[in-house]
Amino acid sequence: MKIALVTGASRGIGLAVAVALRARGMHVVRVARSLTDAAAERRTDIACDITKPADVERALARVEQQLGVPDVLVNNAGIFLIKLLAETTPADFASALTTNLTAAFLFARAIVPKMVARGSGHLVTIGSISDYIGFSGSTAYAASKFGLRGMHEVIRQETAKSGVRTTLISPGPVDTDIWDPVDPDSKPGFTKRKDMMRAEDVAAAVVYAVTQPEHVAVTEIRLLPTVYSPRG
Repeated sequence: MKIALVTGASRGIGLAVAVALRARGMHVVRVARSLTDAAAERRTDIACDITKPADVERALARVEQQLGVPDVLVNNAGIFLIKLLAETTPADFASALTTNLTAAFLFARAIVPKMVARGSGHLVTIGSISDYIGFSGSTAYAASKFGLRGMHEVIRQETAKSGVRTTLISPGPVDTDIWDPVDPDSKPGFTKRKDMMRAEDVAAAVVYAVTQPEHVAVTEIRLLPTVYSPRG
């Protein structure tokens, strides 16, 4: 049975990905700060503050001891921030980088080399449309997501011919609770929530990528709503 570890898996896209992979017969390790340590059939929940290296190390040691090195790592956890440059504080910027980029680095650094040593594995990075387009008001968010794309591209080069596959999934607006404080329906230029994609759409892309034959590498997937505003 394959083991999949999904970060930020308590809600939104991460939860949808965890549900979808479990439905495909994988044992899913859900990692999130808001979870309570628990276990069920083909599911392990681990409470972990992904921004703290000691927490990540402790969580991954438990996973490896109980289940082994994951076959699939989905780096999904992240925060969303819309602020103009002048309104973005150093704390805002640091928080976006730590949660969206550094945490993904911590998990990849701990797991991918072990996948390489084994000769198999799959790293999936959940990026964003903001990892290739810069939108006004997304200084910190775009910096973190562009950084995530850069890191993922380097990992792809470093793992070439190792048996480890890598996929970057870059979705446009997805209707999750991250939009609650933004209220895009009341703002001109934003995609309305009824027109946004669903978390399950991104989860389906993850499933597609990780279930291809071993000789097929789905290196990147970009998703957009059919009805889309260029603002996001």
